[in-house]
Amino acid sequence: MSSSQPPLAVFGAGAAAAIALLAIAPLASAQERPRGYEQILPRGAIAAIDNPTYVKADEAEIPDDGWVLGAVIEGQPFAYSITLLNSHEVVNDRYGDTAFAAVW
Repeated sequence: MSSSQPPLAVFGAGAAAAIALLAIAPLASAQERPRGYEQILPRGAIAAIDNPTYVKADEAEIPDDGWVLGAVIEGQPFAYSITLLNSHEVVNDRYGDTAFAAVW
């Protein structure tokens, strides 16, 4: 993420909502996929965010009615702008020794 992009993550209290953890699994062969399965985009076509930049909640450029995807890891709140997640869908993040993925 370049320094010219707005921060993806908001660091502060009151912004936690939900977290989805991503499990990495091998892609099934065409014979193993469920009947009716249709792949729209090739795997890896939407770039994940790695090592997001944080700002304090009161410095975030998210409107008061904006949505965030939030998580609390070991008591520390994290929030990710849904507007920016619409372009990336996955944030690979870490808090101390705890690695996690916020998935939209």
